Amino acid sequence: MSISIKADTPTELRLVVTPYFNIAATMSFLDPFRAANYLEGTPLFRWQILSETGGMISASNGTEINTTAFADAEMTEVGILLVSSSWQPEAHVSARMRALLREAAHRQALLGGLDTGAFILAHAGLLEGYTATVHYEHIDAFQELFPNTGVSEALWVIDRRRVTCSGGAASLDLALHLIQQSHGSALANSAARYVFAPPLRNHGAPQLPEVTEPLGNSVPQAVRDAIRVMEANLETPLPISDLCKQIGLSHRQLDRLFAQSVRKTPALYYRDIRLDRARGLVTQTQMAMAEIAVASGFSSQVHFSRAYSDRFGLPPSKDRIQGRIPFEFRAWPMHRAPRDASD
Repeated sequence: MSISIKADTPTELRLVVTPYFNIAATMSFLDPFRAANYLEGTPLFRWQILSETGGMISASNGTEINTTAFADAEMTEVGILLVSSSWQPEAHVSARMRALLREAAHRQALLGGLDTGAFILAHAGLLEGYTATVHYEHIDAFQELFPNTGVSEALWVIDRRRVTCSGGAASLDLALHLIQQSHGSALANSAARYVFAPPLRNHGAPQLPEVTEPLGNSVPQAVRDAIRVMEANLETPLPISDLCKQIGLSHRQLDRLFAQSVRKTPALYYRDIRLDRARGLVTQTQMAMAEIAVASGFSSQVHFSRAYSDRFGLPPSKDRIQGRIPFEFRAWPMHRAPRDASD
């Protein structure tokens, strides 16, 4: 995949951060450009970190960074502009944010988002007809909110002049890919070595690949097959007996494998992933609770609310408020009651 970034002049990069952005994803994206400059001994890339009002902005882990206000930013030669956001991205789609993004689009800058930054671009009308990605926790909500934008579960996506990234360590992969596209593989490899990057994932690599777990523990293939069937049938859950038939195992065999590798019964795991999907819709959309219950495979809203409270420690109506603010400002503690295998 080829993108157009001028290699003969410094590329002007702007990172827009919103309150409680993910600083790890943001710095993972920025640091390879620093390394490239150092290794080449010349400013191939120049950047500013912006926010709407400027000054100190708190990240989601409590650290703070100093930012330049939109009004004071140098924007005339911007080649890349990315928005890095996390909590409540829609709260930051102000008139000034829209104007900044649309002006950059008018100047043919490469526009993008880290973590939930794609929500802001989409709210500004800049992702219609494009394909984008967000962190897997927010994919269902993004699909519901922006039906005219294609959604990918890849780590990062470049679609013409739009680039979106799921965040975390994938931000580093994306930055190194951009360096490779603008200045070649030799410099990208040198920058990757300098920042001790792990083997890079290619464009289109999935966020949750079906390989050995990051810490080395492998889930049996039969369990993976069962989970795949579950995830394909969230709105209309299958009886566990039907699921067993699809993957060619007895109910007893599947129970034993789940107990060994997941430490939950298949029924409880199935219920939990339906509730996890529901939580994304509760906290990231304004869908009615009854609609969310049905979309998550619960025929009764009362049953849905009870199961939701059991899993997350508070009912969905309260989580719609609490789940949209940073952790340190939530009402704690959130207790989880003991659970059984009943669905």
